Amino acid sequence: MSTIAIQVNNLHKKYELGVINSGTLSRDLNKWWARYRGKEESTQKIGESASRSEYWALRNLDFTINKGDSVGIIGRNGAGKSTLLKILSRVTSPTIGNIKLRGRVASLLEVGTGFHPDLTGRENIFMNGAILGMSRQEIFEKLDEIIDFSGVEQHIDTPVKRYSSGMYVRLAFAVAAHLEPEIMIVDEVLAVGDAEFQKRCLGKMENVASDGRTILFVSHNMAAVKSLCTTGIYLSKGNLIEHGPVQQCISRYLLNDQSNVESDLEKIENRSGNGKVIFSSFHIENTKGEKVLNVLTGDAVCLVFKLKVQDPTAKKIDLGFSLHDSHDDMEAYLYSSFQAKYFQANESDYLAVKCTLNSFPFSKGKLFVRSRVLVNGIEADWPKEAIGTIDIEFGDFYETGATTENMAPFLIKGDWE
Repeated sequence: MSTIAIQVNNLHKKYELGVINSGTLSRDLNKWWARYRGKEESTQKIGESASRSEYWALRNLDFTINKGDSVGIIGRNGAGKSTLLKILSRVTSPTIGNIKLRGRVASLLEVGTGFHPDLTGRENIFMNGAILGMSRQEIFEKLDEIIDFSGVEQHIDTPVKRYSSGMYVRLAFAVAAHLEPEIMIVDEVLAVGDAEFQKRCLGKMENVASDGRTILFVSHNMAAVKSLCTTGIYLSKGNLIEHGPVQQCISRYLLNDQSNVESDLEKIENRSGNGKVIFSSFHIENTKGEKVLNVLTGDAVCLVFKLKVQDPTAKKIDLGFSLHDSHDDMEAYLYSSFQAKYFQANESDYLAVKCTLNSFPFSKGKLFVRSRVLVNGIEADWPKEAIGTIDIEFGDFYETGATTENMAPFLIKGDWE
């Protein structure tokens, strides 16, 4: 008996932007005939667009997922994650290539997928179960468990069009999780639910995985992916970059897009100071000394400032930086002098100063880094613009394996008695 649950071969997906359909009946029939024969529907080369309205969301994907695998699909927005899940869920079809699924599939791609707004929650459970291939008797056996898990008992006989988004997603997840599919596909809809429900959902998915069923899970919550999944798929701009152990995929994701990882600061014109020492470049590193753009909450991160020494006699160099949100409101700042640390010019023209934050406390989002340097208490350089950015993904800040995201902008730890 085959151990393969999902097999994807030469998968491509093209969208024609601004075009509702293919344009003509004859073209639609040609596409259908090509797919029926198992051939590519066009001789056009991948990556070559007949017009600027064509967009390749996925390119040349090949991978195999075994039964019982828990697979985290990660990547930046626009990487093709949701498109891949829609193809695997048979919501949309590939442009080129084919997929093979062995087993019943339950998909939760967006809030209320497969629900009819005029039907009650109870009626939608039966309808959704029937869509998933369950018999009425099978649904009856699971009904009480589904309703209890969803937490919408009081409203189960109310039309779902009157549900809040949180109620929608709780019921939709409860149906998908309890009808025992061989393959469960979950997009990042769990962000709609509250923290307690997210925790219950992740616990349920862990149970599903432990039963030997296959899970595909899309999330930007790296702590959740790391906790739930053993295997990862990392997509970037529609391409498969990494498929392997989940930690390996997460590390590759955090290291991605190194083209702009280091800022060239000597060209900044709007700056103040006497110029004895000026900022030359800035980047961030992980604990392995690798340059990164993304960091995980709770991880150690090293901020590296490269200074150009224009006065070799410069002593008592005091370097400071501040972290700002998207509205340029300052969230935190630190000078080396706060910790009685000063630096001095050496014989070379450049000096590297590193500041390591052992447990990065900020929640997910983007921070902008501004910086200033003093020599003997006098301002030497102060660029009037951000010198770099830090993209943050939610991680295991408390080192407990907890995956629920914190809504606060930064996190704290305490010693409890």
